[in-house]
Amino acid sequence: MPHSQEAQNNVQESLDSVTSNPENGIPGVVFVAVDKEGEYIVQNASGKRGLTGKKPMDMDTVFWIASCTKLLASIVCMQLVEKGTLKLDDPSQVYKLCPELEKIKVLKDDGTLEDRKEDITLRMLLSHTAGFGYEFFNPKLRDYGRPMGFDVFQGDHHDILNMPLVNQPGSRWEYGTNIDWAGIMAERATGDSLNDLMHKQIFEPLGLKNITMFPTQEMKANLASMHQKWPGTHHQVQERDHVYRRPLLAESDHEKKHIINSGGAGCYAKPAEYVQVLAALLNDGTHPKTGKQILKPETIATMWENQISQWPDFAREGIPAAKPEYTNELPELYPQEGNPPQGWGLSFMLTQEPAATGRGKNTACWAGIANLFWWCDRERGVAGMIASQVMPFGDMGVLGQYAACEAAVYKSLQSLPHRAR
Repeated sequence: MPHSQEAQNNVQESLDSVTSNPENGIPGVVFVAVDKEGEYIVQNASGKRGLTGKKPMDMDTVFWIASCTKLLASIVCMQLVEKGTLKLDDPSQVYKLCPELEKIKVLKDDGTLEDRKEDITLRMLLSHTAGFGYEFFNPKLRDYGRPMGFDVFQGDHHDILNMPLVNQPGSRWEYGTNIDWAGIMAERATGDSLNDLMHKQIFEPLGLKNITMFPTQEMKANLASMHQKWPGTHHQVQERDHVYRRPLLAESDHEKKHIINSGGAGCYAKPAEYVQVLAALLNDGTHPKTGKQILKPETIATMWENQISQWPDFAREGIPAAKPEYTNELPELYPQEGNPPQGWGLSFMLTQEPAATGRGKNTACWAGIANLFWWCDRERGVAGMIASQVMPFGDMGVLGQYAACEAAVYKSLQSLPHRAR
């Protein structure tokens, strides 16, 4: 049960206001927040799992969490750094495990390729400074892949292994397939699949049974439908085929072996379980209920260090709608009054100054392309997630609820002492 009835009521009213309004085009959404003790502050579901179905959204609904997977893959990599299996700053290890990266070329603006000038490290992969991009955010990469095209959600290794860099390593921050490569490093270093590593090293210790790259039959029975606002139709929404289908169709181990364990976008989850991973991060890597440690405190501190202080306005450079069915054009990743410097940790955005919603300094946050967003505020001991299955990314209705529901959570905590670190 949620421990703030006021917040529960306010969040529910807010979510219902958008799911009941067809003009918003948001069939259903789940919002959940957790405190430092691992207790749920709120658990809210609103609307339906699918536009054309009758099943209501509830806390058992399963979502493709897309890039929210990146945090999980990065935890695995940092666990291997703790063990000495991986090294953050050793390019020779990168090339030994991934010889493809030693030979990789850089795509120039004129569509030609040039040699890589600087080395690639695991730290650069986790901080999105290694030079990779995404074809749906980068027109240059999109065009280079045609006439066949690139699609990182096909579920196979081909596109990820064959994309060139779009920037020289270390020259700038750009969001892309970097953490897919970090996951490949983890697999090749251990001989285990990334999904197995996540289960053994994160999900099983925390008692989480509904986060995985290959959903069980029960999870698939609770799967939310995927929706699309097609370009030019404004807010009109339609139910569509799933963006990330192959893992949902795979039944046998043989089939699964031919599907990439995407560290960038491969997981499906119940949001209420995902935030329990965040609860461990609120507590320096140890879960408050299970007592299991998934990361050491010094590792958490490293992950929360700003890796790109030389680019304090990286989040204000904007994202083009290279594939408008996948993303809206976004002028800024996380607007804040006064435009304070923003940072990037390993492997998430850091809002370095307090935000209007109530979040504290150095709050980690990130998102998934089907309009899912999470945050983890170690200063105030609060974390949460909002989940939908609506394309394209940057839906203003979901973004509005992300902010409104987060603010409702913090408002309900104002009468309590700050959870200072």
